Amino acid sequence: MTAVLEPALRSPGREVDRDAALRRAAARVLLSNWTGAATVPSRTLYPHQWSWDSAFIAIGLARLAPRRAQRELETLLGAQWRDGRVPHIVFNPSVPLDAYFPSPDFWRSSGAGAASGAPADIETSGIVQPPVHALAAWQVHLADPAESRRRGFLRRMYPRLAAWHRYLAASRDLGGGGLAAVVHPWEPGLDNSPVWDAALARVEPAAPESFRRADLDHSSAADRPTDLDYGRYVRLAADYRDHGYDDARAPHAFALEDPCFNALFIASEHALAEIAAAAGADPAPHRRKAAEATAALVERLWDPAAGIFLARDLTTGEAVGGHSVAGLVPLIVPGLPEAVARSLIATAQGERFGLGRVHLVPSYDLTAPEYDGNRYWRGPSWFNTAWLVHRGLRQHGAAPAADALREQALDDALRTGFAEYVEPHSGQGRGIRRFSWTAALALDLLHRTPQGEPAR
Repeated sequence: MTAVLEPALRSPGREVDRDAALRRAAARVLLSNWTGAATVPSRTLYPHQWSWDSAFIAIGLARLAPRRAQRELETLLGAQWRDGRVPHIVFNPSVPLDAYFPSPDFWRSSGAGAASGAPADIETSGIVQPPVHALAAWQVHLADPAESRRRGFLRRMYPRLAAWHRYLAASRDLGGGGLAAVVHPWEPGLDNSPVWDAALARVEPAAPESFRRADLDHSSAADRPTDLDYGRYVRLAADYRDHGYDDARAPHAFALEDPCFNALFIASEHALAEIAAAAGADPAPHRRKAAEATAALVERLWDPAAGIFLARDLTTGEAVGGHSVAGLVPLIVPGLPEAVARSLIATAQGERFGLGRVHLVPSYDLTAPEYDGNRYWRGPSWFNTAWLVHRGLRQHGAAPAADALREQALDDALRTGFAEYVEPHSGQGRGIRRFSWTAALALDLLHRTPQGEPAR
C-alpha cells in the first residue's frame, strides 16, 4: 500500500496517463447519469435527484459543461419549498414507486407539506441535507464566469440560496444557540454513523411489515444500515410528515447539532457573501452570519480534549458520538481559530483517522469498537468528505497532506471504477460503482491549481 499512499514515488508519465484516463472515465459516468435536467447519484440504488449530491456533482460537472452544471442546481432549487427548505430528494415521476424507498407516496410532500410550502406540482422528501449549495454555486460560477454572467446564474440563484439559509438559521435553530439542528439521520448526510446511535436508541422503530427496503436489491446487506436502524429512520420520517413537516410542531425525537452540517452552512455563507456582491446585493449580512455561526460552532461543539468537533444531542444537552469525520470537516471554515485548526490536523494525522497511512479519510474512528470499514458511514472512506478535508487542509496551511490526499483520491476513484466509498485499510471499493459525486469530485481535483484553487 505504500506506493498508493506516497505520490512522490510516481513517474510523470504514469500520472499523465492516469489523469487522461480518469478524465475520460469520469466524464462517461456523469454523462450516463444525466437525466436531461439533473444527475442521479446512480442509475440503480439512487434513481432520483439528491440535494447535496447535486451540489458536489455540479462542482465537477462545471469542468465538463458549465451550463449543465448550472442547470443541475437550478433544477434542485426549482423544487425549493416556500419556507426556504431545499428537500433532500426531488423525485422523478417517471421512476416506478418500487424503485426506491421511501418513495413519493410515503413522503406525500405536496399534501402533507402544503402548509409548510411544499410545491404542489413536484414531489419531494420533507427533510433536508447539508447546505453545500451556495459553495457549489460559487464554484460553478468560477469555472466559467462569462457563461454564468451571460445566463444571469448568480442573480437567479441568490434569492433562493438566501431563503435556504434563512430557513436553517431560523426554523432549525432548535437549540437556541445559533446553530442549525438536524432532525433525521439522513439530514447530516452521514446516515448511519455511530454518532447517532444513542439518540436513535430512544426511537421506537416502525413495524418491519410497514416498509420494504429497495436498497438491498442493489447493495450487500453487510454494507448497508441494519433493519433495526432503518425502522427507526422510517419512524422519524413518518412522525415529521404527520406533523406537516412543521419544525415548530413536530416532536423531534431526534434533534442534534452536527459539526459537518454547520461547517458547510458557514462555508456556504461565506460563498453567499461573494454571490451577493456579484449579484448586486449586500454581502455584509452574510459575512456577519458566518462570523456568528463560527463562534457558535467553536463554543458549542469544539472539544479541546478530544481534538475534534462533536455533535450535541439537544434532547440531553450532551456531546455525543466520538471521533467522526464530521468533526474534521470544520477545517473548511474560513477564519477558524488557528489553534483549533492545528489540533484538527493533528487528530486527522493521528491513530484515529490515519491520514496518509490509510485510504482517504475514514468516516469513523479506526480504533473505536463501533468502527466497521465496510458498513455505510460506520468506517468507510468517502470521496466527498475527502474532498472537503482536502480543501480544509490546504486552507489551513497543510499543503503536503492536502496534496497526498488529492493524489490518493484520484488513484482510488479510477482504480475502483468510481466507487461510492472504499474500505480504509485495503482501499477496496464498496457500495455502488459509477457513483456520480465520486466522478465529479475527481474531475474537480484534476483541475485544481497548485494552490488548491479552481483553474479558470
